[in-house]
Amino acid sequence: MFIAMNRFRVAKGKEADFEAVWLNRDVHIAKETGFVEFHLLRGPELEDHVLYASHTLWASEEDFVAWTKSQAFRDAHKDAGRNAGLYLGGPSFEGFSVLQTVTP
Repeated sequence: MFIAMNRFRVAKGKEADFEAVWLNRDVHIAKETGFVEFHLLRGPELEDHVLYASHTLWASEEDFVAWTKSQAFRDAHKDAGRNAGLYLGGPSFEGFSVLQTVTP
């Protein structure tokens, strides 16, 4: 398993706009090979921003990399530049190989 995560520092007062962009977008990822699930996370509120993260779970890192090279990826990110005013800087990517999973 592989977890792909992007952190976003959303400017104070822009939270509703950021959430609307994500919650009202066309979702292209659900049909991709190896895709397991997606989460949009809202984190702590700091002095000048609110931390958000997008979190995707993949069957393998290879599946994730293949998606980043796909037309679906390009379609999903084609309008990203239009929302630059919502962020303090760009997203910060982190990728993790899953070493252990515990379930009930």
